[in-house]
Amino acid sequence: MSPRFARLRSDMTMDEAIAYLRRQAQDVETIYYAYALDDQQHLLGVVSFRDLFKADRTKRVSDVMRADFVSAREDMDQETVARLVATHHLLAIPVTDGENRLKGIVTVDDIVDVVLEEDSEDIQKLGGMEALDAPYLQISFWQMVKKRAGWLAILFVGEMLTATAMGYFEQEIAKAVVLALFVPLIISSGGNSGSQATTLVIRAMAMGEVRLRDWWRIVRREFSTGFVLGTVLAVIGTMRILLWQALWKRYGEHYVVVAVTVACSLIGVVLFGTIAGSMLPFVLRRCGLDPASASAPFVATLVDVTGLVIYFTVASVVMRGILL
Repeated sequence: MSPRFARLRSDMTMDEAIAYLRRQAQDVETIYYAYALDDQQHLLGVVSFRDLFKADRTKRVSDVMRADFVSAREDMDQETVARLVATHHLLAIPVTDGENRLKGIVTVDDIVDVVLEEDSEDIQKLGGMEALDAPYLQISFWQMVKKRAGWLAILFVGEMLTATAMGYFEQEIAKAVVLALFVPLIISSGGNSGSQATTLVIRAMAMGEVRLRDWWRIVRREFSTGFVLGTVLAVIGTMRILLWQALWKRYGEHYVVVAVTVACSLIGVVLFGTIAGSMLPFVLRRCGLDPASASAPFVATLVDVTGLVIYFTVASVVMRGILL
């Protein structure tokens, strides 16, 4: 915020107010708005420069000022302030303390800088790394490695669980090698759906469209969305298996069972990925962490492991007594 703002007394006439503002013009940040204060610097009202000029010269500031103004507290997060400015279409917003004393103003040009900074930070976190402290070409080589290595190591350890899961279903893979052909298809679909969901929810949180209390509405919405998306992919996957079988006989005599297994697994994995991706930002926010930390690579890694479990569990049920 800037402590240089245009101030007035509420008992000034329009001519007195304009003359007083003329004397302040070189010392203030902007004169989009002037702020009516009492002797203890309490904010009484806000008046725009336009209202001062168009009002009758005999009127006083108290007659034209807005007493129902929007203000920000001095301890308010800068993203919240930016959201207030955007919501109410303000050119500047007053900043007050706990006793409503005016401490300064935040102008729209400062808000633009804040939005760019916060968006850059969120995008970098969504990419699966720590936010950079400087422009890309200015940050040192070892700082770049440090910012990226931590998350990569965490994701790598998480992906190790994928190998563990496949080892657990080793016998099923040995009996029906065809199952291994569809592992990338299954887990990537779940990861992609989860990444979509977490990106949408994080953005909605950043814009103030979604709050913690909305989690159940999001679950219901994403459950339906995940089921429909999974069904779409299941249909495409089934058509692909049937087409390849018709052309090249790639999947043996039990190709219908394989198609059913893949279709059911896609529905389950995409549904789980969508719900997990949408709920993870809520969990992080509830724990006091930045929801943007729920990066797309992190969600994809989480869904990779669970996707394998879902896939081979479905296969063991559908193919029991046939291929397994």
